[in-house]
Amino acid sequence: MNKKLAALGTSLLALALPVLADAPAGPAMADFKVINSGDTAWMLTSTALVLFMTIPGLALFYGGMVRKKNVLATLMQSFAITALVTVLWAVIGYSLSFTVGSPYLGDLSRFLLSGMDYLADTKKVAVHPSAGTIPESVFMMFQMTFAIITPALITGAFAERMKFSALLIFTALWSLLVYVPVAHWVWGPGGWMADKGVLDFAGGTVVHINAGIAGLICALVMGKRVGFRQGSHAAAQPDSDPDRCFHAVGGLVRLQRRFCWCCRRSCRYGHGDHTGCHGYRSAGLDLC
Repeated sequence: MNKKLAALGTSLLALALPVLADAPAGPAMADFKVINSGDTAWMLTSTALVLFMTIPGLALFYGGMVRKKNVLATLMQSFAITALVTVLWAVIGYSLSFTVGSPYLGDLSRFLLSGMDYLADTKKVAVHPSAGTIPESVFMMFQMTFAIITPALITGAFAERMKFSALLIFTALWSLLVYVPVAHWVWGPGGWMADKGVLDFAGGTVVHINAGIAGLICALVMGKRVGFRQGSHAAAQPDSDPDRCFHAVGGLVRLQRRFCWCCRRSCRYGHGDHTGCHGYRSAGLDLC
């Protein structure tokens, strides 16, 4: 086991060395007058809404699909993933996802959010190339909420079947080894899929396909839930019935996702594409 972990660490280091060599000279800075207050306010709102989709939205949604004795444990999975991924994203995840680096992985120029400066004396603030009208700190937080909800989506595939400690280890490794590279491929500057014209307006590739494949593999590996609705007396056991109220509330919370995800399109593709109109139209379809 130790030899396998050592080999994995060596491979990651070998992958990171050329990335460090290609790191840019310094952060991109913009004048305060370039920052758009409307864009910034809407991105902050959307950041809060996407986070709201995970806690309590996804937590309640999955909590209503498990046996009553496991509701609290299922809720805490989403809360724990939120805390863990937040730290990982600020330390290294954002830097490897949304900096130039190579076509396959970013560099470490934003390690521990280094270079994400706010210079009041010179009236300059760090911005990201994909979102030049908002501070990079806002862009980082918005992308962080997607990094949080993606591994949280996977938990539904192994509900009631994984220890809490194993969940934390799996989430940390999967986020860094799977989500971060795929996010750079599709959304990051210079990502090889982005350069080939792949468009992902709302996380269909990075979030849904990514989490769906991981969830399917987890379900196949871990198998069915032990004792769930088995035996002749299963229907008479009150503990076996999911909490439909939690499930319904969680589903209603997640209906507002279109308002947030249309931000990604405006963030990357500018302001002249009637993004707001498309976003509200999609939200209307969701409500119907």
